[in-house]
Amino acid sequence: MEKVFHSACPLNCWDNCGFTVTVEAGKIKKIEGDADHPITKGKICARGRMLEKRINSSKRLLYPLKKVDGQFSRISWEQALDEIAAKLQEYKQRFGTTSVLHSHDYANGGFLTNLDRRFFNCYGGVTELTGSICWGSGIEAQRWDFGDAYSHAPEDLLNSKTIIVWGRNVARTNMHLYEQLQKAKKGGAKLIVIDPIYNATAKIADEYISIKPGFDGFLAAGIMKEIIRLHLEDKDFIEHYSLGFDGLVETLDEVMLEDIQTYTEVSSETMTMLAKTYSERPVATMLGLGMQRYANGGNTIRLIDALVAISGNVGISGGGANYANLHVGQSFNVEAITMPSRKQASRTFSMMKQAEGILTAVDPEIKMAVVTCGNPLTQIPDTNKARKAFVSLETLVVIDQYMTDTAELADYVLPVTAAFETEDIYYSSMYHHYVNHGPKLVEPPGEAMTDAWIWTELANRLGFGDAFSFTREQWLESGLSFLHEKGITLEQLRQRKFAELPVEKIPWKEKKFQTRSGKYEFSSKQSPGGQLSLSFPIETKWTNPTLAAKYPYTLLTIHPLRSNHSQNYHLLEKEPIVKVEIAEDIAEAKGLKAGDQVRVWNDRGEIFGTVVLFKKAHPGTINIDEGIWRKFGGPVNLLTSDRESDNRQGSTIYDCLVNIERN
Repeated sequence: MEKVFHSACPLNCWDNCGFTVTVEAGKIKKIEGDADHPITKGKICARGRMLEKRINSSKRLLYPLKKVDGQFSRISWEQALDEIAAKLQEYKQRFGTTSVLHSHDYANGGFLTNLDRRFFNCYGGVTELTGSICWGSGIEAQRWDFGDAYSHAPEDLLNSKTIIVWGRNVARTNMHLYEQLQKAKKGGAKLIVIDPIYNATAKIADEYISIKPGFDGFLAAGIMKEIIRLHLEDKDFIEHYSLGFDGLVETLDEVMLEDIQTYTEVSSETMTMLAKTYSERPVATMLGLGMQRYANGGNTIRLIDALVAISGNVGISGGGANYANLHVGQSFNVEAITMPSRKQASRTFSMMKQAEGILTAVDPEIKMAVVTCGNPLTQIPDTNKARKAFVSLETLVVIDQYMTDTAELADYVLPVTAAFETEDIYYSSMYHHYVNHGPKLVEPPGEAMTDAWIWTELANRLGFGDAFSFTREQWLESGLSFLHEKGITLEQLRQRKFAELPVEKIPWKEKKFQTRSGKYEFSSKQSPGGQLSLSFPIETKWTNPTLAAKYPYTLLTIHPLRSNHSQNYHLLEKEPIVKVEIAEDIAEAKGLKAGDQVRVWNDRGEIFGTVVLFKKAHPGTINIDEGIWRKFGGPVNLLTSDRESDNRQGSTIYDCLVNIERN
């Protein structure tokens, strides 16, 4: 007999949808949207629906595996945990705890995935990863400017006179924002899209502006120069609530508008139009993640922030530099779960440089890595270096639901439960401000176990099991403890399915910022961010003409439509292929047509795929979706660099020149 239950999407996604899940005979039969959810309102995307296949697939890992003579063999949990614990104890005694690397990414948004951090802190502290391949540069940039990275509540968009979607295809990555844009347009708001690719969001825009990839910061500078020339700046905000405006003006004076026009390939007339538009507030700016994945990524976001600030669109209804929603995650007591006070030693690599770190670390060397919630062999840049690094380890443990590219290299693979197989709470850290409850609905297959069980068993073997002697209910209540006085408890979430978190719906409305000065900081020698810079991407014809002559095309690696990063490629009905999307000018110059087989390459590697023609894209632009598994022809990170962004917290995976030829 079928029964329908409430649940929520666990994926690392802007929307974090509410679900209804149909269960029959102990199996997930269907996943639909929960019409009661105040934000997602019953609509979910293909990635969410794919969770049914992900849960039920016969390809799931069912038992602990150990590699013996190059082949995986099934072993018992007792043997697996005993041997892994013995390895951890050995490396701790011989080399110190930082000889172990914990590689953790963002495959799942469940709150209790943080228990891995508790384990490694109690172990004594390991080598950890900082920054983010996805959005790290922008987060750090907004911390320097505002003191933190906050966005307006979704409903506030309806108060905007103009909405500028900058470098973000919300139709693909944020479907409920896409709906909100349509609603705002019907209410009279003007929609402008700035992007190198004429995407589905651009199709509904009142105006589409094509820009050369990597030069968004220069465009923001050009608009600001015009605002200042036309005396349209918000003098009250600048005088009373900001610091370093003179430093910003000095930076803007370093470049002529004509040069900005050359770099961005956007006309000066368009910059003037945007200057006037920004001054006719309120203007909401919805920033994407791609434009900060360059060597100049942090400064790019800071320049756009500065544009929003000088035009008077900070702290007002319908405005904002909307990039991230960190105040959502700050509602939870993460430290109660992670126990940072138990850490005795520490070393960090940036997420982008983890392969380099493994290969070059000394005192101690990295002997062992444990991978949770991630698949670094497809996701981190410079795949060839990453493979070399992970192969070099004495011991590699991967905790996953499937035999991923990374798991194939492991010495031990441990099967972990999926969403719907254990209770957790889920929250969006990017778009809306609701926490959702996800109950346990079905039993896991085979011998798959929860994260909490795995860490508890290992902790027991290593002598700190007392730190894990809690029920799942106790863990969750501990994480919700900051919210108890607001009436948000686990029992309440179980009954009501979701809860609105107590966050500011219009950030900075009191003009009190979390910077050292308490003001918005355009540019300050005293602040962590220092002076703003009009810097270039590192792979361009201006910064490296020899490289650009050899590799004349810009490669983007955008998120796939039907897979959350690398998670679903092996579950698609048709075996995936590497699609090489190219702009019209490339097709004409190379004599290529749709369906042609091509080689795309640079000094870091090569990848082979099938041509798809962009209907409209900025000249010289190529895209290959990220996350494709090795056996399907990928990943595209064979081509990308592991350099860090200017603030060292983000990747430069879009800062990538390539060439292309018929194969």
